[in-house]
Amino acid sequence: MRPTVSRMQGADHDSEAGDYLELNRRNWDERVAVHVASGFYGVERFVEGEEHLHAFESDEIGDVSGKRLVHLQCHFALDTLCLARRGAVVSGLDFSPPAIAEARALAARLGVEGRFVEANVYDAVEALGETYEIVYTGKGALNWIPDLAAWARVVAALLEPGGVLYLSEYHPLSLMLGEDSLEFEWQYFNTGAEIWDEPGDYADPDAVLEHSRTVEWAHPISEVICSIVDAGLRIEFFHEFAESSFARFSFMEQIGPRLFKMPAGMPQLPLMYSVRAIKPPDILPG
Repeated sequence: MRPTVSRMQGADHDSEAGDYLELNRRNWDERVAVHVASGFYGVERFVEGEEHLHAFESDEIGDVSGKRLVHLQCHFALDTLCLARRGAVVSGLDFSPPAIAEARALAARLGVEGRFVEANVYDAVEALGETYEIVYTGKGALNWIPDLAAWARVVAALLEPGGVLYLSEYHPLSLMLGEDSLEFEWQYFNTGAEIWDEPGDYADPDAVLEHSRTVEWAHPISEVICSIVDAGLRIEFFHEFAESSFARFSFMEQIGPRLFKMPAGMPQLPLMYSVRAIKPPDILPG
């Protein structure tokens, strides 16, 4: 089912948008069971050893063996545990209690070590109480965050000097377009909170969610980059990709597990992007 965006004005919109954390938490609490059972996430395939990161993510994040890594907004931790299987010492943080419970259960099932903490991402520094060599996040995470500057400051505080942020995210240009028409339907720039009502779910279109209303924010690329830079991190690269981990448009072709592209002869749009940034080491006295 295609989502519809609320255009409410005044007090009703402001009231719901102001309660965004509770609205979104109820929605994501309900999604956990749907996602765990879905073929989209393929939990059983993952347990049997299927890779969950895209090839470009694996290449760009590099060797994580022995490194302390935290995954912000980890959901039920498939990416987190994928990195743990590569040797990272992982922590995962998410605001959904059912998601954290599933992450812990899946880690135990795999026999993989991992620390999983329930907290709002803005509270991550206090909730985790330690710093990391790598902060990993993305793939549908930033649209749930109203204040990217505050988010970037959290990331910087979680990184030890010389540590890196790796962000892999859906490209905001692709999110502006209608899923059947490629016509512009949504805003590129951040114009404030938008309330969506989506009874179905991207992982299972037949699912019917009771808590279907969510609050989201559009963040242009410039806002993402400037928030990271303003937090004191140094950008190492910004890359764009013509593939996506879900069929953003109804006519996309699947080219691999959780990997889709536009058909030949159609515009090859930027569908995902990645950013790697480093926290500069402390300056030594001269």
